[in-house]
Amino acid sequence: MSTTTEVEQVLLVEKEGHLAWLKLNRPKVMNCLNRALLHDLIKALDELAQDKEVRVISIIGSGLKSFCAGADLAERKGMTQGETLDYITLIQKVMRTIEKQPQPVIAAINGSAWGGGFELALACDLRVMVDSAQLRLTEVRLGIIPGAGGTQRLPRLIGKSKAKELILTAGTVTAQEGHSLGLIHKVVSVDAGYAETADGVATAGGGYHAPLMAVVRTWAHEIAQAAPLSLRAAKFAIDEGYDRDLESGLALETKAYLTLLNSKDRLEGLAAFAEKRQPVYRGE
Repeated sequence: MSTTTEVEQVLLVEKEGHLAWLKLNRPKVMNCLNRALLHDLIKALDELAQDKEVRVISIIGSGLKSFCAGADLAERKGMTQGETLDYITLIQKVMRTIEKQPQPVIAAINGSAWGGGFELALACDLRVMVDSAQLRLTEVRLGIIPGAGGTQRLPRLIGKSKAKELILTAGTVTAQEGHSLGLIHKVVSVDAGYAETADGVATAGGGYHAPLMAVVRTWAHEIAQAAPLSLRAAKFAIDEGYDRDLESGLALETKAYLTLLNSKDRLEGLAAFAEKRQPVYRGE
């Protein structure tokens, strides 16, 4: 007699027009990042990078309490040193894949984001957070340091001095504090009992924070009005030019601009402006 074991679907990929949701689907363990989830994230991001219909991506955690609790410590506990190094390489690859994704990526922080979960949010381009959630880099309390980019991305976003305070003290950051620091772009007030299920029906429990998803959808719709190739070129120019001297950055900006000159979308934008109508961009 044979039995089959149902494979855990650790990542849900759902498309809504020009918006694609990547839903971390391990709510029982606070959506922590095991190797299966990390591999699925890379695969999904690579596929979405080739999808012309998707212009914005949002990453959200399943459930109402946790965005992501970072590394799966139960899995890590049984790893050899070599396997631990492989895991660090893998999680760093995920963060760089998010960072280099051609589409803008929004972190929909639906609950607490600790350790690697905080670092996951840092790798995204934009961050929306519910008012009840907290961010925290806890690694120094565990005998390690942030290893998925936290020591590098956080100082670049909020400054070296404040980043040192948060990392060295393992201090918490509320949504309002994050907004004041320029780390969180939008704070969303939510009713803990108001959630949305995968089929879009509001329920009394489980699912996702409906007000948070509504804000992300609105922002994604606003971003998607722009020409897709322009979004990609602008993101590239900002990211690649940030750490360069001004002259080098301006040269890179010009190079990115030139990639758009022969695009059909540029001609469509000019025609739509002259004809006083909304442009119809196709990412070409």
